Amino acid sequence: MSAKFAPDLDEPHSFRCPQTGKELVHVFDAPQVRAIRLALTLNRPLLVRGEPGAGKSQLARAAADVLDRPFRCRVVDGQTESRDLLYELDLVQRLADAQARGSAGGSELDLGIENYLSAGPMWWALDRTGARRLELGRARRAKRDVPAEPQAGAFVVLIDEIDKADPSVPNGLLEVLADDGFEVPGLARVKVDTGARPLVVITTNEERALPRAFLRRCVVLHLELPREQAALKEWLVARGRAHWPKMEGTVLLKAAEQLAKDRVAAKRLNLYAPGQAEYLDLLQAIQDLAGDSSSVKARSDAQLGLLEELGEYLLVKEKERQ
Repeated sequence: MSAKFAPDLDEPHSFRCPQTGKELVHVFDAPQVRAIRLALTLNRPLLVRGEPGAGKSQLARAAADVLDRPFRCRVVDGQTESRDLLYELDLVQRLADAQARGSAGGSELDLGIENYLSAGPMWWALDRTGARRLELGRARRAKRDVPAEPQAGAFVVLIDEIDKADPSVPNGLLEVLADDGFEVPGLARVKVDTGARPLVVITTNEERALPRAFLRRCVVLHLELPREQAALKEWLVARGRAHWPKMEGTVLLKAAEQLAKDRVAAKRLNLYAPGQAEYLDLLQAIQDLAGDSSSVKARSDAQLGLLEELGEYLLVKEKERQ
């Protein structure tokens, strides 16, 4: 299994986002590849730690593309329960149908629990046959077009920003993976399909400590920006060039220098420090607003001018408190 994950190291990997269809670029490095291979080999969740904008979520999407696997995602918030990662049960609609069943014209309604279930990302990952059956049944009852069959193969599942949830969510997720299935009220136990296991990628922005029992069972990858200034600027320029290979090197370097400077100042004041996401956003804005020019110098001058104008809006997220 692990041998199948072999992207080119430090080379831009272009792919389409499986959710939006947008063209994305990801640069795999050796630690990322080793962590994914280890998670696949051990059949363990991969916990990706790092500051916002470090590329944690994109890593999962890029891995799905390299592995040629279907992808499912759930973004966690403060209201998320562990059950939400498995399924959603529409009890409100079931109650409405039960009331309608007692009136004229409602006797044909089937109140079976499976008619009100939607499979969550982990259900798809563990039992795609059962999840697909639910999806088709709901489409037929609602008289909608039948959704396309997901591509073949085991899933890559992204559980994004798990640190926003109550500790019961990561603990519940591990129970499902360890028990090879889960219970659904009113239905037979959902069991793991035979064959390849899913790659489950879980991200955290470190806003809340995670349970130690959860950490113990995960393969952990730390996505960190280089701390030394020269290394940071070189690292950023390489990422910028991967996304915009035709952009002038002077612009890439000046933007990296500005971000590195603002990052040091923000950390000194214990404020939000800009990172890779802000750097790439700034370059995207410069690329879109500068326009094309037949003259290399004119294009470079326009891009540098925009860098001076736009930097404060993207690189300075907080001001020093008086």
